[in-house]
Amino acid sequence: MGCPYKRDPYPLYERMRDDGPVHSVLFPSGVTAWLVTGYEAAHAALNDDRLGKNHDLGNDRWRARASIMPEPQHSQLQAHLLHQDPPRHTRMRRFVSDAFAPRRVEQLRSRMQELADDLVDALPGTGPADLVTGFAACFPFQVLAEVIGLPGELTRRFDRDWGKVVQPVGPTDPGRPQYEARLHGLQSYIAEVVAHKREYGGDDLLGRLVVARDRHELTREELDSMIFQLLVAGQEPVTNQITTALIALLRHPDQLTRLRDEPDLLPRAVEELLRYDSAFELTTWRFFGKDSDLHGTRIPAGDSVIVSLCAANRDPRRFENPDTLDLDRSPNPHLAFGHGIHFCPGAALARAELQIALGTLLARLPGLRLAVPDADLEWVPAVLGRGTHHLPVGYDRRR
Repeated sequence: MGCPYKRDPYPLYERMRDDGPVHSVLFPSGVTAWLVTGYEAAHAALNDDRLGKNHDLGNDRWRARASIMPEPQHSQLQAHLLHQDPPRHTRMRRFVSDAFAPRRVEQLRSRMQELADDLVDALPGTGPADLVTGFAACFPFQVLAEVIGLPGELTRRFDRDWGKVVQPVGPTDPGRPQYEARLHGLQSYIAEVVAHKREYGGDDLLGRLVVARDRHELTREELDSMIFQLLVAGQEPVTNQITTALIALLRHPDQLTRLRDEPDLLPRAVEELLRYDSAFELTTWRFFGKDSDLHGTRIPAGDSVIVSLCAANRDPRRFENPDTLDLDRSPNPHLAFGHGIHFCPGAALARAELQIALGTLLARLPGLRLAVPDADLEWVPAVLGRGTHHLPVGYDRRR
């Protein structure tokens, strides 16, 4: 159900790519932004050091319409990596890089498999089941908690509803009070996390971030914002990517069967599923500090520039038969995790999570199939991301 565009944005992206690489678009918040749609243009924009991420670069037209967080939360929770430029971005990113390094991720694979199996064990013996509430909404956060050192009690108390604060609504929107309540709830939770780590310590990412703050290597706003980014950006996109990958496979049952029968194909298949329908549909805002040319289009200083990763990943000038789900596709230089200095630091972890999640579900739920008509799937109405609120499936039995 819901917006037809969210169900399938790719025909629109095809028309836009055919018209050129840069487009003036109107977002629901009322912001007029510049959308980049082709692969070559997207790759260049993601690596363009003229484009900054700091909101201070936004002009008054953008600020008047952008549904950004209210103060004081905007200053206190938005000083994270996604909104920083070098050298501040470089300094902050080094605090998180080691925790998400590929070697560290490989050490956690057996634990991730245990978590995935425990969730499948809790599903009904036979379908139907909702693979969002029963698996995809739980698995990434459980893994994240292990990686960053979130204590068990605080892990259990995290409210997934808080993740909706990355879908802000305008000041006059009737949903604004509920949005601000989520924001206050999450901010209080972050304060508890900091207090717990300060009291009990721990040789983990959260513990090291708190120590860095106490040594004045991070400001309080940077610490709280980085924890905010870890808790929200570190799990909700993986939840959504599990759903988009499963839906792609359920729409291509021959590919699903092949992947189930050939688990060694999983690493390459995950790359193709990331390309085919990325949970990160659009990047966050970027801004020119002065009036600039972007692929032949004049962009005023402070106007927002957004890159469509999904449109780039279906560009026929870069990918042969881009609308075909080809699990053998190689090489596969998709942009699902971005590119350049803002390439997702958690990419190795997300890849491992997707491989384990899909491998476990396909192996242990034979006969996996949609339990509702495809047209009835409820897509999340987020501007930047793709995923479904629920994924009702049937299966023959739980192995």
